[in-house]
Amino acid sequence: MKKITHFLLLFLFIAQVIYLNAQSLTTPAGGGNKKAAVTEWIGLTCVTLHYDRPGVKGREGKIWGQLVPYGFQDLGFGTSKAAPWRAGASENTTIEFSTDVKVEGKDLAAGKYGLFIALSEGEAIVIFSKNNSSWGSFFYKPDEDALRVTVKTVPLTESVERLKFEFLDQTDNAATIALMWEKLKIPFKVETDLIKTQLTSFRNELRSDKGFQSQAWVQAANFCVENNVNLPEALEWADYGISGVFIGQKNFQTLSAKANVLRKMGKTTEAEEIMKQALPLAPMNDLHQYARGLLRQKRYKDAYELFKMNYDKNPNEFTTLVGMARGYSAMGDYKTALEFAEKALVKAPDAGNKASLSDMISKLKEGKDVN
Repeated sequence: MKKITHFLLLFLFIAQVIYLNAQSLTTPAGGGNKKAAVTEWIGLTCVTLHYDRPGVKGREGKIWGQLVPYGFQDLGFGTSKAAPWRAGASENTTIEFSTDVKVEGKDLAAGKYGLFIALSEGEAIVIFSKNNSSWGSFFYKPDEDALRVTVKTVPLTESVERLKFEFLDQTDNAATIALMWEKLKIPFKVETDLIKTQLTSFRNELRSDKGFQSQAWVQAANFCVENNVNLPEALEWADYGISGVFIGQKNFQTLSAKANVLRKMGKTTEAEEIMKQALPLAPMNDLHQYARGLLRQKRYKDAYELFKMNYDKNPNEFTTLVGMARGYSAMGDYKTALEFAEKALVKAPDAGNKASLSDMISKLKEGKDVN
């Protein structure tokens, strides 16, 4: 009898849980709205918006200031007596940043936010609320704002039927996120500190499985050199790429990375000593690219000497023939450079290289430098 009673109690408990958690079957969003999500990366920062897309549906001229009222309104439901627009339809529009960002020049911490807008003639207040889980703005509280920015609205010449968010004017560390609907665009600029986020990413990844290869340490060190940042730590990274337990390798890539850091720090003599160790270890293509880097630094004699070293080690290869053409051209000897360029043309491996060599040959015939 006790067993039967226990079974019945368990059955009733399960039934109650199922009832309480029951949900409607999945169907398209109601009211003609469409659910949407858009994700883009700004540098290393992932930005994701979730929103519902209402349609104009023949209401041209009745959207802004009517369907979407100006300012903060009492919506007649919920606790808010001064609610902004939900920047979409149905559920909260949300925006999430994987790292700290700046919005219109103001700091905003990484996280997920409810996105609201209070519109007026010619401008809009864009609100990032710490409350990202409410339904619409019926329970909006201004003390939950993480950030407010005021932006100019932009008229559109062509009508956008369904509300959408797009990422515009993208660069390596910034983008303008724009809400567009009917004939109005509401843009706000998001910026990231690419250097800071990249260095943070390096520090984390170098402690993961990615740090078990010397090339990862070289990559991090080279980034610092290219951007002239974080040089003391970059030198530590370069050293670890050479001598780190289990992973350290003494080769051209690791040694030249250390030399580059030292040179950027103004320690030229130390850098040159390291390069004396590195150059004999350089594979043909690496030595060619290093010499080209010297050309970009306007170290023409040093570049020529390395092109010559590479050619002596790897004579009559396409790469070294091109290198000699560049080296002699940098030294102003266009006649000899032309001879090597014509030899390289015969060995060009594909149409792209043939076109590039043909262009070099034309310049050399005109007495112009090819670098």
